[in-house]
Order: sequence, then structure tokens, then C-alpha cells
Amino acid sequence: MLKQSLEEIKVKLKKLLEDFQKDISKFRTGRASVTVLDGISVDYYGTPTPINQVATISVPDANLITIQPWDNSLINEIDKAVRNANIGMNPVSDGKVIKLPVPPLDEQRRLEIIKTLKKYTEERKTSTRNLRREYRDIAKQLKDDKEISEDEEKRFYDDLQKVIDENIKVIDQIEKEKEKHILDD
Repeated sequence: MLKQSLEEIKVKLKKLLEDFQKDISKFRTGRASVTVLDGISVDYYGTPTPINQVATISVPDANLITIQPWDNSLINEIDKAVRNANIGMNPVSDGKVIKLPVPPLDEQRRLEIIKTLKKYTEERKTSTRNLRREYRDIAKQLKDDKEISEDEEKRFYDDLQKVIDENIKVIDQIEKEKEKHILDD
């Protein structure tokens, strides 16, 4: 029972890490990245559709993203969606292709991004600690119901703490790498 719980928490923590990496990949550095457009949808015949499903998105150089819709009637919709997304970029359209020049980051903007990164990091650490509390409560209940011994509970707590510590270390490492990436670009 406890081994199963430990495996469950490992799966949940892995998902938490994947979501964390996905969330912070959208943080803009000084380089062009198509991930800044993730989550932006356009109205495609009455249906909100992600931009990457109605256009070809490419990064021809480090300071430019191009969006070439498969249907030219979507140019204005895509332009409007990018402007409304508030990602700090102003689209330039020539009627066939939308160009998104990536402005260089100034020091103040970099510090704002890092502040947001730290907030995301702390949220993930809190989620990790909440999972620990949830599984410790499960183990305590099993001990109270006399389904496991005190020694088994203690061993589970120790194993659980090792898993939690490792996860928090990985979260901190991801944050440090992203922070360095933001400051260096």
C-alpha cells in the first residue's frame, strides 16, 4: 500500500515538474521562440483555434518570428490575437506573412520576468509540500487504523521526504537555469 502511494506521488511530482517547465518556457528571453505564441487562439470559422493549427510558425533568426497562415483571410485575425495577447511584441503584416520582431530585453524587464519566475517556483514548491502533507496524512490514517506499524509509517515518511527533497532540488535547478538564461540573453 505504501509503495503504491510512493509511486503515485512520484507520478504526480513528475507531472508537476513537466507543467512547471512548460509554464516557464513561455517566459520571454531575448531570443525568438515559438512558445511565446502557445495559448494564443484565433477565431477560425467560429471556433477558437491555436495559431499553430492555422499557420506555419518559424524562427528565421534569433530576433524574428514569422507566421504564415494557410488561409490568407486569417491575417487580420492572427494580427489582432497577437496584439491582444499582450506578449510585448508588435506584429507587422505584409498581407501574406506576419513578422514578430523580438525586442531586446532591458534590465527592468529582465528583473520583472525573474520576479514572476520566482513566484512560479514558489507555487510549485508549495504544491510539492501539499502533496507531502496529503500522503503523510494517508500514512498516519493507515497507522491509526492499525493497517501498518509505526516503523512502516516512519520508513514511509523518510522515503517520502527523500522524494520531496529531490523534487524541490530539481525545481530550484530549473529556476536557476532559466534565471541565468534570462539574464544572459
